[in-house]
Amino acid sequence: PNYSYQVFFMRKLWTNVVPGKDRNADVIFHYHQELPKYLRGWHKCDKTQVANLAALIYRTRFGKSKHELTSVPQVIGEIIPFDMVKAQPLKDWIKFIDKAHSKHSAMSQEDAKVEFLKEIFKWPTFGSTFFEVKQSTDQNYPELLLIAINKQGISLIHRQTKEILVTHAFTKISNWSSGNTYFHMTIGNLVKGSKLLCETALGYKMDDLLTSYIFTMVENINKQRTVRGKKQLKG
Repeated sequence: PNYSYQVFFMRKLWTNVVPGKDRNADVIFHYHQELPKYLRGWHKCDKTQVANLAALIYRTRFGKSKHELTSVPQVIGEIIPFDMVKAQPLKDWIKFIDKAHSKHSAMSQEDAKVEFLKEIFKWPTFGSTFFEVKQSTDQNYPELLLIAINKQGISLIHRQTKEILVTHAFTKISNWSSGNTYFHMTIGNLVKGSKLLCETALGYKMDDLLTSYIFTMVENINKQRTVRGKKQLKG
C-alpha cells in the first residue's frame, strides 16, 4: 500500500520569532508547538485572557459554529489551561468565551492561530521550553519549580502561582552540567556565585538548549563586532 505522510519540524530556538511575520510558519508550526504549553498551564494569565484565548483556540477548530461550545462540555477542558478550568463555573466560562468568540466573527481559522500567537507573544514566557524540576540547594525558592528557557535566559517560576521568581540572563551563567538525573548551573562568579542543582530526567535537554542559546548569542555578538570593524576600516 502507498502511504502519504507529512514531516513537521519543531523550532528549537525562539530567538527571532515575531507572530505575523511568517504566516505559514505561524499556522503550520508555531501555533501547534505553543498551544500544548499553554494548555498545560505553564504561562501566567488571568480569566479574561483565558476566555479570549479559548475563543481563538475554539475558532481554529470549529470556525464560526457555536454548537460545540454550548452542547459539548468537555470542549472547555480542551481550550482552557487545565489549572484554570475550575477557576469559575462552567456556565460562566461558556458565557465569556461565547462573548469573545462573537467579537471575532469575521476571523478565519488560520487568522485565529496567528492572533493566538500574537497574544501570548506579549508574555515573557513566550517561546519557552519548560521543565518541571525539584531543587533543594536554594532555600529562597520552593522545592518544586518550573524552569523556562528562552531567548531572555533561564527563568525560575513558582509552579502554583506561575510568578517568575527570577530570570538569569545567559551572560550571568558561568557554568553548567547535566547527568541522567540532574541539571546543575552556577550563576555569577565561579567562586562566589550561587548554585542551583535540579533533579530532572531531562537534564541533557536543558544542557543542550542552554548551550545552543549561548552559542547563538556569542555568534551574533561576533558578527556585530565584525560588521562594526568593517565600518571603521571603511571610515
